[in-house]
Amino acid sequence: MLESRRNLALACALSAMAGYVDGIGYLHLGGLFVSFMSGNSTRLGVTLAEGHWQHALEALELIVLFVAGAAAGSLIVLSALAHRQPLLLLVEAWLLTAAAVAYAYGLPNAAVAAIVLAMGLENAVFQLEGGAGLGLTYVTGALVKAGQLIAAALTGGAGWAWLPNLLLWAALVAGALAGALAYGWINLAAIWFAAAAAFALSALVAATAKRTD
Repeated sequence: MLESRRNLALACALSAMAGYVDGIGYLHLGGLFVSFMSGNSTRLGVTLAEGHWQHALEALELIVLFVAGAAAGSLIVLSALAHRQPLLLLVEAWLLTAAAVAYAYGLPNAAVAAIVLAMGLENAVFQLEGGAGLGLTYVTGALVKAGQLIAAALTGGAGWAWLPNLLLWAALVAGALAGALAYGWINLAAIWFAAAAAFALSALVAATAKRTD
């Protein structure tokens, strides 16, 4: 999926946006994540062992919301709707907008819920109809793939095949840096920037799809 420049650029943009949102969520939730469910799953296990039931419940709630968002995204992909990729991005943009509005009206919990749903849904943007896809809100798989392709390059394989996966990782880190800085500036209202980016990406993807039809 990362062979074309168009897909690589879109994947990196979405990975950066996920990092941006996760940086905001991590600071707002005091160490929990809105897109990195491996971290929340570890937190769930640790807090259960420590008997911190409220913290465990918070981690579990985030995981359930993320799965619900991923399921909603997959339903869109598996539907008969046209232009599903820009539609997914448009739904994500509206969820992030709802989060920003909820925060503006003093509903931070509702804002976090909408953000987590959006992050789960984003992972369906490159999903194939058979269920396979490209994870965009986490980069463990991308780092593993980069390591595997580096090994392949050292043993006679393609010399730069690992670079796209490393770019995904770098995009997420850059996004997290920007998100942390934005949160320090305007708190959870920084989600407005992510919503605007998602709207722009939806329009851009729709426009490029029309040119290739």
